[in-house]
Amino acid sequence: MRTLPSRRGVMTAGVATALSLALAACGGGSGGGATTAPAAAPSASAAVQDALSKPAELTFWTWVTGIEKTVARFQAKYPNIKVNVVNAGQSADQYTKLQTAIKAGSGAPDVAQIEYFALPQFALSKQVVNLAEYGSDALKDKFAPAAWGQVAINGGVYGIPQDTGPMAMFYRKDIFEKLKIEPPKTWAEFIEAAKKIKADNADNFITSIDPGDAGGVDSLIWQAGGAPFKTSGENQVSVTLTTDPGVKQFVSTWGTLLGEKLVDPQPGWTDEWWKGMGSGKYAVWMTGAWAPNGIINSIPQTKGKWAVAPMPQYDAAKPMNAENGGSSVAVIPQSKNIPAAVAFAQWLNSDPEAVKSLNEEAGLFPATKTLLDDQAFRDAPQEFFGGQKINQVLGDASAAVKADWQYLPFQVYANSIFKDTVGQAIDGGGDLAGALKTWQDRISAFGTEQGFTLSSG
Repeated sequence: MRTLPSRRGVMTAGVATALSLALAACGGGSGGGATTAPAAAPSASAAVQDALSKPAELTFWTWVTGIEKTVARFQAKYPNIKVNVVNAGQSADQYTKLQTAIKAGSGAPDVAQIEYFALPQFALSKQVVNLAEYGSDALKDKFAPAAWGQVAINGGVYGIPQDTGPMAMFYRKDIFEKLKIEPPKTWAEFIEAAKKIKADNADNFITSIDPGDAGGVDSLIWQAGGAPFKTSGENQVSVTLTTDPGVKQFVSTWGTLLGEKLVDPQPGWTDEWWKGMGSGKYAVWMTGAWAPNGIINSIPQTKGKWAVAPMPQYDAAKPMNAENGGSSVAVIPQSKNIPAAVAFAQWLNSDPEAVKSLNEEAGLFPATKTLLDDQAFRDAPQEFFGGQKINQVLGDASAAVKADWQYLPFQVYANSIFKDTVGQAIDGGGDLAGALKTWQDRISAFGTEQGFTLSSG
């Protein structure tokens, strides 16, 4: 399972600076929304298939534990291609090394794992291959729409979806049963449940919220129906963190929760946080579908105490969900064998055998419809969760994801300043709406400096 930085989408300022230089050099923009990619040239598509039968050696940068088992399956099927799996660091660490190698003109891998939130910047600066030119656009219908929407950027396809993180509510059923709380179906019910938990024990909370986690807040805004980041054309970017209806829903709900001290502003994935998860200090973890392995491995003593339910809704009649985390596999132009690299990336993330292996042996929640719709996958009882068929809940959560979310073409920078803007209000119980405006102002100023045309509201 991937650990915190890859899921939260937290990036260091150093990576933001490196990527901003690439943005400034290209002087253009790229959107995060899906568009129809041009048909691949037959010769390029054929070259990808031919590459599977020819000798090649590839380097694959990834931080996913256990993915070597899936790669071994590829090599058993296509023995002419040797794949060297390298852990070059996780998320921000890997991106820094990747930027350095690209700038130096040598040392980059053939294939690299890149999270959805960071992919637009790599695509914008032409640091990843447009896979539509090699026929990968033909894979679109194999994937959940929301997953494909994150790799289809500005008319091209810049990665193959590897995994997704549709949000769900992981909750301590022992606590809920003790306090006679039903899993809240709406956010209004969630607030009432939070009050019951606080009334029972003033030291406990229904959940926590990480002041440094831009990705987590983005997901909550997305789940509220928000779309505050939009890119159109070559360089038109809008940032509407002050007027977007979904943002306002988020501010109203979480402003109440924070103001009444019903949730704990606590950095996630620390020893203290896991201790709170294990002790029952936190009754709920609202996060991506990749979470079960983290719970099982980090707090095994809570076996049988957890269950999974859909996210609370603002309008129960119109269920809406969001992603939290997830990655693509991209091909780097520096590769000396791009067709083989494309063939490997396609197989790794779309072949049924590979996708099943990624789920069972690497703990990744699938992006492909093949596994999401598989009845055996959906109906498998999970012993740790008291025998609950949690993949039914998580599969439905994936189907409910609002697919039109876009990340900024400089989301890495936006995330790097989140803690010093919105995070301050979360941590100190301040003006959440005002902090979002400050975040917007700084995002807009940066984008303008990079040559984008910004509009805001």
